Amino acid sequence: MLECSACPGRLVAGSGVFNFDYREFTMSKQFKIPAEMRTDVGKGASRRLRRAGRVPAVVYGGDREPATITVDHDSVLHMADEEAFHSSILELSVGKNKRQKVVIRDLQRHAFKPLLTHIDFLRVSDDQVVRINVPIHFINEDKSKAGRTAGVVVSHQVVEVEIDALPKDLPEYLEVDLAELEPGDSVMLSEIPLPEGVTVPALEISADNDHSIVTAIYIREGQGTGELAAEADALAAEAADVETVAEADEADEAAEEGEAEAESEEPGDDEEASKKED
Repeated sequence: MLECSACPGRLVAGSGVFNFDYREFTMSKQFKIPAEMRTDVGKGASRRLRRAGRVPAVVYGGDREPATITVDHDSVLHMADEEAFHSSILELSVGKNKRQKVVIRDLQRHAFKPLLTHIDFLRVSDDQVVRINVPIHFINEDKSKAGRTAGVVVSHQVVEVEIDALPKDLPEYLEVDLAELEPGDSVMLSEIPLPEGVTVPALEISADNDHSIVTAIYIREGQGTGELAAEADALAAEAADVETVAEADEADEAAEEGEAEAESEEPGDDEEASKKED
């Protein structure tokens, strides 16, 4: 960990060609959702609720029994359009005095209509770690050498990552700066800058779970230089030498026709015998 000379007190972490600034991370914002307790259950009751503009939902987790509630469809649908909604601490309110912090565990939508059909909420508390998926924002890709080199494709292998954090430390998203990305480079899961109090459980379990989240590779023959381009050219040449199914079928047909012509030209036994007698 280094201190930025241009801005004392600001810590910067270096990882190869990638430099990450730990000063600013966007913490998840809080959404407030009014809710009502639900007493009737069943498919028929759920259909009536949906026709009335309500979404059936369940709240579970913690040391309490699951509770069935309903929320306003249009307001929640509007919230769900925001990326942060799916990775933030939400506040459910029932009446004037009941408040509960939750996160989205499952949000079901209609197959082809812009409608929500059911929501699962998980209770959270300030002193308990939350495990949730947060999106990854890749920035400055267009400014990188890889992003500006013809024949190079920058591929985002993942767009979100599962993290563990207390509610107060939960980020709205994680940011990866690709400004220094070179052709042939890759960014690993372990290179994602994490704010204080945030961990990636997959990496906590084993370092073998580390994998690339971004790659910059050549995809066309003759593009670029170096080992990567040579490998791409070799693969392209190898692919050109591979016989396709159609080519194999044509070859088989030609061979069969040749054999049939050869058989028709060979003299029969009777013909050969008559020639010998003559």
